[in-house]
Amino acid sequence: MTKQTALIRETDLIRHTLTQPGIEVEIWNYGGIINDIRVADRDGRIESVVLGFDTLKEYRDHSPYFGAIVGRVAGRIGQAQMEVEGTVYPLAANDGRHHLHGGIKGFDQTLFDIVEAATDRLHLRLVSPDGTEGYPGNVTLDAIYQLDGLELTLTMHATTDQTTPLNLTNHTYWNLSGNLQRDILDHQLTIPSEMYLPVGADLLPTGELRDVTGTPLDFRSGRSIRNGAESDHPETVAAGHGYDHPFLLSGQPIRLEDPASGRSLEVTTNQPVVILYTGTQLETDYEIRGVRSRPSLGLCLETQVHPNAVNEPSFPDILVKPNQIYHWEMTYRFGVNND
Repeated sequence: MTKQTALIRETDLIRHTLTQPGIEVEIWNYGGIINDIRVADRDGRIESVVLGFDTLKEYRDHSPYFGAIVGRVAGRIGQAQMEVEGTVYPLAANDGRHHLHGGIKGFDQTLFDIVEAATDRLHLRLVSPDGTEGYPGNVTLDAIYQLDGLELTLTMHATTDQTTPLNLTNHTYWNLSGNLQRDILDHQLTIPSEMYLPVGADLLPTGELRDVTGTPLDFRSGRSIRNGAESDHPETVAAGHGYDHPFLLSGQPIRLEDPASGRSLEVTTNQPVVILYTGTQLETDYEIRGVRSRPSLGLCLETQVHPNAVNEPSFPDILVKPNQIYHWEMTYRFGVNND
């Protein structure tokens, strides 16, 4: 059996911590998971700002992609099928009729090899065999985490020996309150985006583009998550009284702040879209490091190409050919507002 099909045990798990003054980042070789990030608030308290578990079993039993690398294709692929160079490929329908986040066992549930490990850098590698979850081609993915002061950069490069779609993301759930003291409804978010992709009741993009002006999806000047979650706008109501929407980026950075703790996060990326997901589907039948899971306990900023791009002719092409190198990059910059 390959590493991807064999049962992964706790003894296979390697937890690596990157450290710089004022920050600690724990990353696992399972799923490339950013398992924990600990930074200071305005009073100097070092606390966790992401959702994650302490054991592999908890990730297997409960995790909605906490901190993981998601692939081969992040988001939904409509009707769980795609056409690549004239061949139709059926995929696992693991989200109703649709294919979600790479299938039943995507990159988030696989074991990466460690190529290099240092106090400020971790290089992971994954080989995804031809036919994995229905996708064509052998894909080799290199994921590099680099910590420079209070900046964490994740860079991903991938190659393939057959034309295949690639649209990766990192699925960290953020909560800047520290150790999940509060939910994220009063976090302030700024997204430089003039247009968003409306989604249907099944959360699949309709293929349209819409102006954010005059809607709870206008984050250009910053707004609280609560402002949209408690609105009666049909888009936020349909997403479970919150957000699960792709935004076309028209600038950088994305900025998230928690006024109570003073913590801030700035995100820059080479990807054209960020999906804001405010955890509206988080279940309540488990705990996250002693805190009961519940909707709005964390939010995701998933940078990628448009979801369902492989089936929407008007969306960017996500097919990678054997002579190409796929490149994804995102930087998280942590700060503190002392006001």
